[in-house]
Amino acid sequence: MPRFLRAALRAATVLAALGLLSPPVAAQRAEAIVIATGQEATLPIPTLISGTGNQDVADLLFLRLAYLGADLRTAGDEGFEPQLAKTWHRRDSLTLVFDLDPAARWHDGVPVTAADVVFAFNRARNPATGGKLAPTVRHIASVWAEGRRRVVIRFDRAYNEQLYDATFHVQPLPAHLVASIPDSLFSSSAFTAQPIGNGPYRWGRLVPGQFVELIAVPNHFLGRPAITRVIFRPAVSPEARMTMLLSGEADALEGIIPPLSNLERLADHDELRLLTVPGNVVGYLLFNQRSPDNLDQPHPILGDARVRQAITLSLDRKAITRSLYGDYGDVPIGPTPQILWIRGLVGPAKTQDTARARRLLQQAGWWDTDADRVLDRDGRPLILTLNIPATSASRRQMGLEIQEQLRALGIRVELSVLGIPIFIERRNAGRFDMEIAAAAMDPTPSGLRNSWSCQSIGVPNANVGGYCNPRVDSLMALALTSSSDPASLWKAVLEQIQEDAPAAFLYAPAKVIAVHRRFRGVALKPGSSWIALHRWSVAP
Repeated sequence: MPRFLRAALRAATVLAALGLLSPPVAAQRAEAIVIATGQEATLPIPTLISGTGNQDVADLLFLRLAYLGADLRTAGDEGFEPQLAKTWHRRDSLTLVFDLDPAARWHDGVPVTAADVVFAFNRARNPATGGKLAPTVRHIASVWAEGRRRVVIRFDRAYNEQLYDATFHVQPLPAHLVASIPDSLFSSSAFTAQPIGNGPYRWGRLVPGQFVELIAVPNHFLGRPAITRVIFRPAVSPEARMTMLLSGEADALEGIIPPLSNLERLADHDELRLLTVPGNVVGYLLFNQRSPDNLDQPHPILGDARVRQAITLSLDRKAITRSLYGDYGDVPIGPTPQILWIRGLVGPAKTQDTARARRLLQQAGWWDTDADRVLDRDGRPLILTLNIPATSASRRQMGLEIQEQLRALGIRVELSVLGIPIFIERRNAGRFDMEIAAAAMDPTPSGLRNSWSCQSIGVPNANVGGYCNPRVDSLMALALTSSSDPASLWKAVLEQIQEDAPAAFLYAPAKVIAVHRRFRGVALKPGSSWIALHRWSVAP
């Protein structure tokens, strides 16, 4: 029996055991997709969403007004793809007008109206009910309805990401079902237990710890989904998720690497194919520019940009990236994951140059005066501690590579592997020299302000390295408020950050996804891999 048939039979057996299949099994399985996921969807409700597990499910249940285009460009009014809004236009520099698709319906059959959009935006803009959404839509001054299908959104200032802010963050809610629910009871209401959305899939059921099931809406206005049932099966362990995929218990899995050994395991499974989308993660060796003993003073070693530049130049960042991601990662210019449209404005990244690194250290006064193979200045050896979270095997691997590469330059690195609570406590308190950090970012470059601006110093889990350059802050402000193409301004931002070297930016991986070959026309979207699932087809 062919391998893919054995896998399909095993998967059908699993689904039958879960009560997800009824005869005829083959037909049921052919039209379903099982997605292995690392997070269980417990509350996939707009304005309450936390975590990718909830967002993945919510993106199939609830549509936005529009979604990012293929170029991922967040600046300007072009390239966005319609969802609930059929058309939109600009009334003036502060006002956008959206006309809803008259065919859009909630899953209970009620038409989607402008009142639904207004309700959701008002909820999102209120810090008490919008939570993390409120800061993202802070420049939206007001939202109102003009009739049943027209929504007007007015901003408090002119800037080039107005359309992005009006469409990306907020997914409308059915006002006729939720407007009467008190805010204090919303998260525990009957609606959140059985959500009614407007997307191509409706809520099926949740079996806690086992699966979430979604059912296709056959007469959906965006088209009838060929995949009739979507099952998300959670497993916290990456190994457990891979086992589900390789055994045929799952059809799709996001985040195949690291480790690279998973690619070898997949090589024997012809029924699976690998696909990639731009990733939203950037990893870096962060330098603390403030003294761990006194945050009001510069770091005695890393406060000098020449030392930070020398460390960056001494590292073979391409080799470090390849050891973790193979051909699926690259060395970024500044804090730019692949999902950011600005990342191609500057490049390529500087390659390893140990000769220049030594000259920079010598200019900064670091020499090996006692021939012990460790540089020193004024009797102080160049010794730095590198903090690493104990839960990340990949960061431990990177730490060992960094330690070895810097040893050749005369810099001694002492690795400090810490439990997560202590690691976070020390980073927020500024009690570290260096750490291997990673950030997951939205598609907008405005997110750079969260960790690389003067105003973000002191914000927990933000700019813990104390990087501050007023020129960068000014350039970012201009790039965000410019009415013309801001590309040249963002280019200047990245060039300045590269010169200041607040971190050695190590890797920006793609998101690697495995999907069973019986699915055709597979369209993956950065930031939400399954959001276009309704466009996929299934081979007979």
